[in-house]
Amino acid sequence: MRFVLFIVVALFALVLSIQIRRKGMTPQLAALGIGPGALQLVALVAIVLAGVQTITQIEAGEIGVVKIFGKVQQNTLTEGLNVRNPFAEIVKMDIKIQEQREKMNVPSREGLTISLEASVRFRLDPSMAPQILRTIGRANVYKERILIPSFRSVVRGITAQFEAKALYTDMRDSVAAAIQAQLHRATIPHGIIIETTLLRQVELPRDLSQAIEEKMRAEQESQRMEFVLAKERKEADRKVIEAKGIRDFNKTVAEGISDNFLRWKGIEATMSLASSPNAKVVVIGSGKDGLPIILGGN
Repeated sequence: MRFVLFIVVALFALVLSIQIRRKGMTPQLAALGIGPGALQLVALVAIVLAGVQTITQIEAGEIGVVKIFGKVQQNTLTEGLNVRNPFAEIVKMDIKIQEQREKMNVPSREGLTISLEASVRFRLDPSMAPQILRTIGRANVYKERILIPSFRSVVRGITAQFEAKALYTDMRDSVAAAIQAQLHRATIPHGIIIETTLLRQVELPRDLSQAIEEKMRAEQESQRMEFVLAKERKEADRKVIEAKGIRDFNKTVAEGISDNFLRWKGIEATMSLASSPNAKVVVIGSGKDGLPIILGGN
């Protein structure tokens, strides 16, 4: 242990310097040019170095797990400077969000084999870092021993519950959500928190992908025709309503205009024309319905 080594060096240098001051320089030390001052400086440097061994720095996004004589302690060190047991070993573990990508062949519900590239974003649970180190033995192998096998198994299990087209259409978000939920249940007891899962690339058999594309085009065309028909039905309804309105208006106008009303309006028009300065001849009582006849108007 470096701490013990530095302490031994410091004690040796101090004892030797005190002995020289009491008994004087020995020929060997004099030949080397080592005096009490040099020995005291060596002792001071050794003490400083020993003190440094009691301080450790944990970087941002890391956590320090303490091991004393091979035994993992439950307490952990957070980011920044920490005072440590000089006899302890500090194992630094990454707790930042990480991403793992996997390309695999997975089954569908129809029994087809699909080439799939998926990724998972995850992070280590800081409170369970000592347990991970205790059960796995090394800081960064939990991905290979826990995460990746669980991820592959869950993906194959979930895709086998869906038809192939679900991975090719907008249902892929539902597939990804199901994978995330089941993977989280599988890894959280081991201290791995799943942030999200993504289905990045899906390669279906050529014949199947063409059939799905044709079906999707047919469905889109059917939806377009439904829209066109609905639009035409609305236009027909609008025209019916418009015609009914015109008919009702004409009926109302016809019912409100009588012969006497028309005669009265004719008389008003005749009186207005007769009073105008234009030259004219007005024949009273000889027109249709007894209305005046106006001749020679300019």
